[in-house]
Amino acid sequence: MNNDKKPEKITIFDVAKEAQVSKSTVSLVLTHSDKVSDKSKEKVLKAIEKLGYVYNRDAAALRSKKSNLVAVVINDLTNPYSAQLAVGLEKHIYALGMVPMLVNTGEDFQRQQQVVNTLKEYNVSAFVMVPAPGTSKEWVNQLVHSGFPVINIMREIQFADAPCILPDNQKGTHLATEHLLEKGLDKLAFLGGTTEISDYHERVAGFRSAIAARNSASQTHEITAPTNRQGGRDAFHQLYKVAPDTQAIVCFSDVIAYGAIEAMREHNLVPGKDIKVIGFDDLADSRLMRPALSSVRIDADDIGKRTCQALSEILNKSQPPVRTLVDITLQIRESSS
Repeated sequence: MNNDKKPEKITIFDVAKEAQVSKSTVSLVLTHSDKVSDKSKEKVLKAIEKLGYVYNRDAAALRSKKSNLVAVVINDLTNPYSAQLAVGLEKHIYALGMVPMLVNTGEDFQRQQQVVNTLKEYNVSAFVMVPAPGTSKEWVNQLVHSGFPVINIMREIQFADAPCILPDNQKGTHLATEHLLEKGLDKLAFLGGTTEISDYHERVAGFRSAIAARNSASQTHEITAPTNRQGGRDAFHQLYKVAPDTQAIVCFSDVIAYGAIEAMREHNLVPGKDIKVIGFDDLADSRLMRPALSSVRIDADDIGKRTCQALSEILNKSQPPVRTLVDITLQIRESSS
């Protein structure tokens, strides 16, 4: 009769005990973090080799083991452009032979922290994120330095140790505003977006730069609002109270424009005739509505392609550009023609 017992599987706790370090130190060594001292690293590697941790593979091979999952952390999947963006990212991530794991943070930094901590346990190869409001440089850097590559898209966390892929937001709103000014309109407003997100500052800067370049006595207003349809409605109602003679509006997004157009009709105004409107994102529905909405077009597929180029470079141990701007185009339709 064979009384041999099957040996118990060696765990990360066994390695930590053998090396006389904490479990988190072992985790940092396994994920290539540079936050571990050479002395602690050597102790952990010796313990791994001695105990035969995980399938008894060679310790060096173990340290480089990563899953083929890419965490795609989207800020708001209820926004139609976010859905387009997710599809573009998925296509190009699959083309790399990897698998996207899509999660939604709902513009909530606390939820973003929670999902990222959970996804780290899956040893994902990288995080591709549209950062939620409140994301700090320190938080991003901590994630990067713990061994997880991060690529920020659509929004920039200034001076963070992570490359970012951005549409040329300022150029987009500059061209949109310039188009309206060239029509002889001089009572303009910028609607939507909040100060906590980088794309708001870039888009309002384009609005301002076009007006400054014109060097005219334009009357302008800027009204912040949440980046949803109700935000667009509320922003227009607020604008109409203070500036009922507004001739044209540049909107932070198409969704903001949809809400603003609904609010215009409540005031018996005809969008595109009484007040010109230009959105941003160029959603599929924008060309189908009446009047068809002029918009700044961002190619979601191009964002996905550029993001995966950067991801491929990182995984191949090369350094992608710190900041990549993806070009935009202005689509003129009935709402501002």
